[in-house]
Amino acid sequence: MDTASPVTTEAAATEAALAVARIESEVIGDRRFEINVPAGYDGSKPVPLVVVLHGYTGSGSGAKAYFRLEAEARKRGFLTVYPDGIPDSSGNQFWNATDACCQFTATESDDSAFLTRLIDRVEEKFTVDPKRVYFAGHSNGGFMSYRMACEHADRIAAIVSVAGATFADVSVCKPSQPVSVLQVHGTSDTVISFTGGSILNTSYPAALTSVTTWAAYHGCGGSSEVGDGAKSLDLDDVVAGNDASVTLFADCPAGGAVALWTIDGGSHQPVLTAEFASSIMDFLLAHPKP
Repeated sequence: MDTASPVTTEAAATEAALAVARIESEVIGDRRFEINVPAGYDGSKPVPLVVVLHGYTGSGSGAKAYFRLEAEARKRGFLTVYPDGIPDSSGNQFWNATDACCQFTATESDDSAFLTRLIDRVEEKFTVDPKRVYFAGHSNGGFMSYRMACEHADRIAAIVSVAGATFADVSVCKPSQPVSVLQVHGTSDTVISFTGGSILNTSYPAALTSVTTWAAYHGCGGSSEVGDGAKSLDLDDVVAGNDASVTLFADCPAGGAVALWTIDGGSHQPVLTAEFASSIMDFLLAHPKP
């Protein structure tokens, strides 16, 4: 005899529905990328799109495993896409992002054009909300997310950069309209320093400088730490308790919010919590194009 209560049965059915997603593979030239389609998608209404970019030497499948966004994607009904960079002469997959990162060999790659074509391809196949196209990336993928925001501000609503940085030369980036920006960075990152540094003698800015630069692009007001600097987010499983403080900029234009989440003691590759996934999706979905 089945003794499960109606509430339990309904919860189980809901969980089963959330667990089902369709995965499709697409190719542009010789470059494949994976599209994850939520179970409830039927094309009847526009849905958000999040393009997730791996770090140097990484892969699309690695970025999927690292960011762990799929539970949130199924719950909230958005498309996720996981592309690969191309291998350089050392065999390491990379994105040709800013001048600092990460085309280290003679291998050429117009990743700005490739990722724009990727958006086009997804929009041809699915009903994408053009006001809710987002990028998220780790390290080299974070640098590339900034480049996409610089060069395709008309297409991209918001980005999340984890341990990346924008261009050090503020004149290189000329966003045509506001793009919301969230920088997530650990203070103990020894690869891409929280306080800025250089890669092969090419400088990249500090985490706070990156967001201050974007606040200036948008004409935002000054920054302030939420809760007087109190750690209000739990983003890194390795660091006990709430480990991240939030810095926001005031008076940003519609579609141009700017924030920094600082993980106290966080490394270059923090072990991301479930709260990280839900929190960055809260940020992205709260900041569509006007």
